[in-house]
Amino acid sequence: MAVHDARTPARYAGAMGKDPGQYTDDFRLFQTAEHPCGYWPERTARDLVFDPRDPRMDQWYPLALGWGFRRSGDIVYRPHCNNCRACTAVRIPVARFTPDRSQRRCLAGNQRVEMRVCPAERTDEQLTLYRRYLAARHAGGGMDSHGASEFDQFLVGSWSEGRFLELREDGRLLAVAVTDVVDNAISAVYTFFEPELAERGLGTLSILRQIEWARSTGRSHVYLGYWIAGHRKMDYKRRFRPLEGFDGREWRELE
Repeated sequence: MAVHDARTPARYAGAMGKDPGQYTDDFRLFQTAEHPCGYWPERTARDLVFDPRDPRMDQWYPLALGWGFRRSGDIVYRPHCNNCRACTAVRIPVARFTPDRSQRRCLAGNQRVEMRVCPAERTDEQLTLYRRYLAARHAGGGMDSHGASEFDQFLVGSWSEGRFLELREDGRLLAVAVTDVVDNAISAVYTFFEPELAERGLGTLSILRQIEWARSTGRSHVYLGYWIAGHRKMDYKRRFRPLEGFDGREWRELE
């Protein structure tokens, strides 16, 4: 696996600017230039990025998940910062997961919510909910102006085996959990939900339903992306136990 340093102001330009017809047997991995950290505003970050134009990306992606990588659109990346190792890739071993009291209350309070797995194809209804969610939860965060093209670039991509897990109650769309499906696992890519129903715990419900989905289809893990100790927006992931973290070499159960 060859590693290249992408010294460019654009976060992923180094990975996107290569001729797709020139590949070797090695999968090329790029290191991005520094960019603002999405979790700690006062810090900068760098990522390792798989070459997104390699036609074998769909074959490598299941392995990349096991190496602590994550997908955003067509980009498969892992934080690789110079002076920080705060981001820990985490996953739930579904066979050993048991919901805690708070999660059982969430399930009980949402008994009437139905789950439907759909192709990863944008609908006007999903886009409207997505934009309402961003306006309420991420105002001023740079995603406020997202429209149909940004939705597709960020949540769909061109090569992934993605699905949209819809949660509905009496026909009303409450949440969409963008989910990647591989042979032995599923990966929670992004979830957006009705912001006026935040007290319903729809984000937690989405993960619980993804765990049910993985278990019912014989998949071993649900990948949750990155967890950061002490970061309030990441605390919810720690409530799913047992939870395994990737230390750079192997997956270990977090204490």
